[in-house]
Amino acid sequence: MQIAKNTVVTLQYELSDADGNLIEKADTPIEYLHGGYYGIFPQVETVLDGKGVGDSCQVKLAPEDAFGDYDADLVHIESRDKFPGNVAVGMQFEGRGENSGETLIYTVTDIADDKVVVDGNHPLAGQTLNFSCTVAGVRAATDEEISHGHAHGAHGHHH
Repeated sequence: MQIAKNTVVTLQYELSDADGNLIEKADTPIEYLHGGYYGIFPQVETVLDGKGVGDSCQVKLAPEDAFGDYDADLVHIESRDKFPGNVAVGMQFEGRGENSGETLIYTVTDIADDKVVVDGNHPLAGQTLNFSCTVAGVRAATDEEISHGHAHGAHGHHH
């Protein structure tokens, strides 16, 4: 079976930076619903269209095709008393974007005295990435998966 709209695709993948340094390697394959459901980077989906099990591809993703450009306006210095007593670098908190009003995940990047620096950018924002993958499986999506807009996996519905 070939990858086409409304197929569930299983991939083994690696993500590296522009210099070839490994960022992430899947221990287990990932699955996504193919056909414009935003389960994977659109540029990767385009390259995978028509491929089958065993086929591989490599896609260079500019920041705008991956996690977006780095936005300095998403970095904020907050009073430490807004955070739990055990706040530490690397912790993440949900918050609202000042201009967009959308929910963002902010990561604590620095703590000094009574101030905490949080960053609402994705950790890979602003980076050019290399996405390498091999197709491990392709199957027809179920009607339920299509109506929900995502793959449900081997054990049924997952969110």
